[in-house]
Amino acid sequence: MDRKEHYDSIMDRSKRIMWQDDCYMDLQSTSCSASSHSETKDVQWIQKHKDGLQNFVSHSFLEEIVRHLRSMDVLTSAEETGIKEAGALQEQINMLTTIITSKESQSSDALQAFIESSDSEVAQLILNYDVMVKKHKEVLLHQYDKHRDKDSGSCPKLNISSRTLLLVDGLSDFQQKEHDLMQVGVTRGGKRNHLRQLGLAKLFEPLTRVSLPPRVTLTVGVAGIGKTTWVRHFIRQWCQGNICPDIHFVLPFTLCELNSLEKLSAERLLKMFFPHLPSPNLILSNACRTLLILDGLDEFRSTLNFSDAAPCNDPKKDISIDDLVTNIIRGNLLPDVAVWVTSRPGVASLIPGGLVDRVTEIPGFSPTDIQTFLNHHFSEKDFASKIWAHLESNKILMVMCYIPCICWMLAETLLYIMQSGTQESLPKTCTELYAHFCCMKAEVGEPRGREPVKSEQLHATNRKLLGNLGRLAFYSLLKHKYTFSEQDLRAYGIDLLLTQCSLGAGVLIRSESTIHTTYRFTHLTLQEFLAATFYHVSSKRAIFDLFSESTMSWPKIGFQNHFRSSFQHSQQAEDGHLDMFVRFLTGLLCPTTIKPLSGLLALGKDDGSQKNWAAGFLQGLLSSVGSVVSLRAVNLAYCLQELQHSELLRSVEEDLRQGTLSGKLTRPHCVVLGYLLHVSPECCEKTNLTGCLNYSTVKSLLPQLLYCTHLRLENNNFKDDVMELLGSLLSAKDCHIQKISLADNLISNKGAKALSRALLVNRTLTSINLKNNNIGSKGAKFLGEALKMNQALVSINFQNNSIEEEGAQAIAEVLQCNRKLVSLNMRKNTVGAGGAKKIAEALKTNRTLTKLILCSNHLGDKGTVALAEALTFNHTLLSLQLQSNSISNKGMTALTKALRLNRGLVSLNLRENSIGVEGAKNMAHLHKKILHHHSLLSIIVFLFLGRSLLYVFLSSSMKCYWWCWEISNFRPSLVFVFPIFLCSLQENTIGNEGVIYLAEALKVNTSLQTLCLQGVSAGTSGAVAMAEALMSNQTLQTLDLRGNAVGMEGAKALANSLKFPNAVYHFVNCFKTNKFLTFFLLQGNGIGESGAKVISDAITASAPGCVVDI
Repeated sequence: MDRKEHYDSIMDRSKRIMWQDDCYMDLQSTSCSASSHSETKDVQWIQKHKDGLQNFVSHSFLEEIVRHLRSMDVLTSAEETGIKEAGALQEQINMLTTIITSKESQSSDALQAFIESSDSEVAQLILNYDVMVKKHKEVLLHQYDKHRDKDSGSCPKLNISSRTLLLVDGLSDFQQKEHDLMQVGVTRGGKRNHLRQLGLAKLFEPLTRVSLPPRVTLTVGVAGIGKTTWVRHFIRQWCQGNICPDIHFVLPFTLCELNSLEKLSAERLLKMFFPHLPSPNLILSNACRTLLILDGLDEFRSTLNFSDAAPCNDPKKDISIDDLVTNIIRGNLLPDVAVWVTSRPGVASLIPGGLVDRVTEIPGFSPTDIQTFLNHHFSEKDFASKIWAHLESNKILMVMCYIPCICWMLAETLLYIMQSGTQESLPKTCTELYAHFCCMKAEVGEPRGREPVKSEQLHATNRKLLGNLGRLAFYSLLKHKYTFSEQDLRAYGIDLLLTQCSLGAGVLIRSESTIHTTYRFTHLTLQEFLAATFYHVSSKRAIFDLFSESTMSWPKIGFQNHFRSSFQHSQQAEDGHLDMFVRFLTGLLCPTTIKPLSGLLALGKDDGSQKNWAAGFLQGLLSSVGSVVSLRAVNLAYCLQELQHSELLRSVEEDLRQGTLSGKLTRPHCVVLGYLLHVSPECCEKTNLTGCLNYSTVKSLLPQLLYCTHLRLENNNFKDDVMELLGSLLSAKDCHIQKISLADNLISNKGAKALSRALLVNRTLTSINLKNNNIGSKGAKFLGEALKMNQALVSINFQNNSIEEEGAQAIAEVLQCNRKLVSLNMRKNTVGAGGAKKIAEALKTNRTLTKLILCSNHLGDKGTVALAEALTFNHTLLSLQLQSNSISNKGMTALTKALRLNRGLVSLNLRENSIGVEGAKNMAHLHKKILHHHSLLSIIVFLFLGRSLLYVFLSSSMKCYWWCWEISNFRPSLVFVFPIFLCSLQENTIGNEGVIYLAEALKVNTSLQTLCLQGVSAGTSGAVAMAEALMSNQTLQTLDLRGNAVGMEGAKALANSLKFPNAVYHFVNCFKTNKFLTFFLLQGNGIGESGAKVISDAITASAPGCVVDI
């Protein structure tokens, strides 16, 4: 390029110099870019604090914002009105933010400036919440993540994420007063009666759309059930944002950590435990939804006194630690904070029920859960199956495994024994189990599979440590103290270094917090066991009462005196907190039990004499128990089991199983019976006390009968005074009874009244049998009023109680409003046609009853016609029994017409009525008409466009040969789309002609399995026809021909039919569902010996093992 062209190109205005262009664009866009950046910043501020605005803005604060923005002309009048009319608070806030973000930056600036300049708690939360909660969650996760492996490592299939809490209606008396293991024992780990199940995510939410979230939630569970594990899991899930996002802050406290504190304020408490939170007053304000967790109320040493605690509503005021906790729960302090308390049931009962909004319970392991746990942990070899088999044969160990912590201890111990290579038998009692557990923990770190460690090889420190731990355990148990400080351990001579190794680490758990270090035994029962070992060793050389640690007492010399003293204290302890202690103490007298501890305890020689003496002592105590068998008395039977002295226990169990307790229920037998109802699921699930009880024995056993499932109290001559006792039993909150049979007693209307009062409150009973009593119409009225309210009972038997028409009216009123009753038996009550009409009227609207028995009630045709009309409306009733009611042709015709419209009935019993030839003809003609319309025939009863009957009983009801003729002429009638299985025509005089017609129908029938033709006047020709039909019929299993006159020729024909593979393979009393006849009976048929021989030969040819009874 020459010089001129170069110059022109530079001066050419159409060509823009790049750096000029860049400068031009930068200068040109500076103002626009700044404006855009400002708008983006404003939008980002709103987006950043949007959650805070949604969570914390209240109605009053929103009004202040709108008023301020309106005064600054940021909002128009129309926009202000639109926000106020937007609906709910959240929708109003959404509309406000939408309007602000759509306007210029000045609008957002005005909102931001107002909030930042406000000194209200709401404004501070909007601005600071995100930073505060992020830091808080980080701290909690760091604190609780170290327990994650321990909490979730037991078994993935049983982790808390897959489990639920039980929402219960308060605490039962039993939970409030009894030892944890006794609670688990009597319920055998089964779930308590509960209203519903709740997952952790729903724990603090309203139960209905109109209810409020709970302020105080109480979760109870026995020791070792996993209360703290649930709390840790909740905290981790909340920190990760998985549950309860509407809870802004969670503040967890372990109450045992507060034992070292004496006096402080609520605000100081928060600053002490959560120093990373800059403004505790914000978190505790009503603008923020905060959850305060008080975990382990049972480990709080101070006694909560809700009646005398000084009220305090100032969060800045220092008060005693027990008053602080009491005022928080009561709501005087921090009334806007939700509180979640966990505790063992006994201590939880100290909180007045009116302060608790929601009570939940942690269920233990079910038998299925125990199997799952074992299979997960011990899949190698066949250890899991061996341990499960051992648990099944030793019910007391199975009961303890319902507690997850003990299940783990037991599994580890049994595995240790099986892997040790010794020939020791597995422990059968709790004492044996814990002895092996301590032995195992003393050998931690030593290789398994070697010879058992001898006492001289064990380190001497373990003996000393075990003795000191036992002393700590015993005297702490007397004081109801279950957590210990380092100072407590030193006071009992325990070297803190030893708690971190060997035996100490195996039986003690160490917990550290920001202010305190605490120790506890692995489980409460382990503390009780170690307390028993201390007492067992010390009582052989002590000269003063061991129960008096720091006070002078009368001299008490000799083991037996100390042993008696322990039981005296145990029997006097109303809460049963020494029950397990004396069980272990008794078990230590068994030489085989104490053998594993021989290297850890200083034991002298034992020739078994102490065991025999203790057995006699315990049996003496059994004979001297009071008039009522208390749980303290039942614990004596537990002690006999631990002593492995079980002769009396086995004797009573055998009598209970065989029903031979009559006349044997002495005081010791009653106590042992109570024990069996605790530990034996078989005895408890069906407790048969028929014919062996009276008023005094019922009164004695009453507390223990609470935990039966199916209780049979038949034929005991019970009168109304006993019903008062049973009424109190069924009214108890602890009642577990689901079925009760009071048949064949002497209960009148007064007894029925007592029962009715119980049914008003009972929630467990599903079935009552009052057969053969005398409650009368008044009793029926009492029960009827209760059944209108009861929502649990599904079956009731009033058979033979003389309730008559007036009582039937009361029951009819029940059927009109009760929506639970499924089965009603009113046989033999003389309700008459009038009572039947009232029941029929109720059936027109009832939609739950499926079985109704009205046999022997003199219903007649009028009552039957009323019931037939009801069947045209009711399609839920499945079974109707009208046997022996004087029903004639008119009633039968009404039934058959009604059943053309009914779509539900599957069983109808019309035995022993007066249906004659005319009724049979009418049915036959009706049968033709129904066939023409392609409906279904069910032997006698016809259902139009619905399901057919499965069972029909017409014994002694009518002369059926006309109907049989119709069946044979309309063979399709016995080919069913919905098959019937059973037809009974016994005691009807259908004769040979009727049997021949039936035989013709059977040749094409493909559904009938049972045909009863007893006493139908059949002869040889009928038997021959039936034999021919059996050669082709492929479904009939049972044929009853008793009481006829088939004769020799009939017998031969039947014998010949048996040679065919498709022939019937059950005659009369044949019960095996295979094609080999096992028993053959043709009584009253005149077949003679020769006929019997023909039948016998035919049977034995195909079934050599068959027994023929002539």
